[in-house]
Amino acid sequence: MQERILKVADRTLVLGERTLIMGILNVTPDSFSDGGRFKELDPGLERAGQMILEGADIIDVGGESTRPGHAPVSLEEEMARTLPFIQALGRRLDTLISIDTYKSKMAKRALEAGAHLINDVWGFHRDPEMARVAAAFQVPVVLMHNQEGTAYAGDIIEAMKKFFDEAVEAGLKAGMREENIILDPGIGFGKTPRQNVLVMHRLAEIKAFGFPLLLGTSRKSMIGEILKLPVSDRLEGTLATNAFGIMTGCDILRVHDVKEHYRMARVMDALMRGTF
Repeated sequence: MQERILKVADRTLVLGERTLIMGILNVTPDSFSDGGRFKELDPGLERAGQMILEGADIIDVGGESTRPGHAPVSLEEEMARTLPFIQALGRRLDTLISIDTYKSKMAKRALEAGAHLINDVWGFHRDPEMARVAAAFQVPVVLMHNQEGTAYAGDIIEAMKKFFDEAVEAGLKAGMREENIILDPGIGFGKTPRQNVLVMHRLAEIKAFGFPLLLGTSRKSMIGEILKLPVSDRLEGTLATNAFGIMTGCDILRVHDVKEHYRMARVMDALMRGTF
């Protein structure tokens, strides 16, 4: 794997040296997988601490569900949900914090509160100010592919390349450093289960765009469709998709089940490199 240095706060992350694990902390009442379990501060912090002990390199804090059919929340509500967690995480736990939002004002407040990365599920396409916030703080940003609906006029990977080209251009024009850009194919967003499988099958083509990749397949409907299993029983399927992701060059895995993915990734990294 090609190595790339990421300067995050006072840390240096070497992408490509080993697979990084991003643990999901949804502080929402309606997340598709764990809605409501961690919306209160103490359970949320306990869960974050557990994920760090299990091997998470980054904790991704989200205050608005982005599942299909989700109810949008106001900026004020999203801030009320996430900012106390980010501030408490920074005080109590030694970890990198990502803010999962597509709103530039939310991202700015989160970074001021102690977050270190932005995870934008609309890849600079929903809020044009997001690129300027990322540039002002010079933080890494995950640009996820997304669209309304699942219709594609031509080849889906070509459509994704156009989306990413526009996002990267917006970031660079705003003053972002190229090394702070990470791409996410957006499994489960703007795609049918069959389209998700096709995108997974062609991940190597997205890796060839030249940027580090984050993969977020955890418990997604694609796995449920393949295995005919509910959200609560998709661990093995998620592990399979992420092992495949590592084989095709993904650098970061965004997951609910940190311990299992940390162990799988360590073995996969050793096998991919022929050493440990």
